[in-house]
Amino acid sequence: MSKKISKIFEPMHNHRYNEILMYTGTLFAIFFLIFFRYFLAKERKKSLPTNYPVLGMMPGLLLNASRIYDYATEVMELSEGTFLFKGPWFSNMDMLVTSDPANVQYILSKNFHNFPKGPEFKKIFDVLGDGIFIADAESWENQRKLIMSLLKNLDFQKSVGESTWSKVKSGLIPILESVSAMGTELDLQEMFQRLTFDCSCVLVLGHDPNSLCLEFPHLPEEKAFTFAEEAVLRRHILPESLWKLQKWLKIGKEGKLSECKEIIDQYLSNCISLKKKSFKEEEDFDLLSSYMRLLAHENAPEISEEVWRDTMLNLLFAGKDTISATLTWFFWLLATNPEEEKKIRQEILENLRMSEVGKWEFSNMNELNGLIRLHGGLCESLRLFPPIGLQHKAPLNPDILPSGHPISPNVKTVLSFYSMGRLESIWGQNCLEFKPERWISETGGIKTEPSFKFIAFNAGPRSCLGKEMSFVQMKIVATAVMNRFHIQVVEDHPVSPRTSVVLQMKHGLKVKVSKK
Repeated sequence: MSKKISKIFEPMHNHRYNEILMYTGTLFAIFFLIFFRYFLAKERKKSLPTNYPVLGMMPGLLLNASRIYDYATEVMELSEGTFLFKGPWFSNMDMLVTSDPANVQYILSKNFHNFPKGPEFKKIFDVLGDGIFIADAESWENQRKLIMSLLKNLDFQKSVGESTWSKVKSGLIPILESVSAMGTELDLQEMFQRLTFDCSCVLVLGHDPNSLCLEFPHLPEEKAFTFAEEAVLRRHILPESLWKLQKWLKIGKEGKLSECKEIIDQYLSNCISLKKKSFKEEEDFDLLSSYMRLLAHENAPEISEEVWRDTMLNLLFAGKDTISATLTWFFWLLATNPEEEKKIRQEILENLRMSEVGKWEFSNMNELNGLIRLHGGLCESLRLFPPIGLQHKAPLNPDILPSGHPISPNVKTVLSFYSMGRLESIWGQNCLEFKPERWISETGGIKTEPSFKFIAFNAGPRSCLGKEMSFVQMKIVATAVMNRFHIQVVEDHPVSPRTSVVLQMKHGLKVKVSKK
């Protein structure tokens, strides 16, 4: 009898149990939503991140991950240039973030040897192998000496201007003319990415992928670089255990990053293989050919193809999207500052020799030296939008920064270069304004600033080796475009930085092009 009764009441008990679960779940959801709305509003205000129990300051970071550069700048403004970010408990994610020029000079120059890239940096940037951007100590010194000797080759320096102009003349100008004639919109960032990818491949590998042409071919290797840069910055934000799990499972962005790495490796291996077959001792002046000439000497050390690949990959990374990003931001700044654009156009007309049809044709790099205002405009773009917005270091030994902040080896050091160009304490009240004259001296020449203040090309022993080469390429592109076309940004086009290790535009730069 008791068994029969229990069977009768069993459904009633189950129903009651389900009701309790439903009510409990509803109350929990309401409580969570109320807390989340309060929390969301609190963390998105312009204030220092809250240090929560267990979670640390991670919630504020995740909520602002899509605007990480501006968020870092807000934190730097409120903390007088240096802030200790506390990660979740036991996550090893504590970070000291700084934009203080004195700290930057100390880390990158004065106490350089105590702040190497470190093993954490190598794990985050594993896509770059053991190249110069990852290497430390003797490996880095040897690679830097080798690359410096390659870049100083006079034939290579001459080829920088000639190959860039050739690609501008045969690729970029015809596309802009076609778009102008049709009256269609164009993603200028996409064009500059294709341009600099082709130029970098020609200069580094001696191979032209011809991505910049009217057909707009889809090249997986070109897109793979861009995605890799975005995925790498994401690794700075997420706990290492989480992105490593995704990598192991080959899911999400880490799964796609693995695919991109394979695409890049295959492309570089093919280019190296082709170069070996077609190598001419005295005719080719790309960096890969120069590298092979050095290795051909009797006393040259044995270097594996993997090391070749890493060296070439790092050089491609240095020149590809960094230059295209600067050019994109530069033309957006011109479009939003028409008076400055007029002044730079006038300088081009007054200082450069025009052809019979009134268009400038590149002849040698020396003729670009008189474009002082253009140089200032490019420096302003680099100041406000440095191609590499953040840099990550790791102290070997406990240290105290000039700002008075102590730092231990288990605390990562993040230098916010993006913030440094936007702080009144560094550049004055007009720090957010585009002012090329900021870079013109009283005598009318180019005004220089200390590298630990103007940090676009790094500072100290790791200063960028390709700085002058970059300016030559950017000036050729800017002069050729400004002399022929007027660029107008499409109305209401959203402009903001992409969450990527290279500071590109999140939505590209949609423009309309008209002939001058």
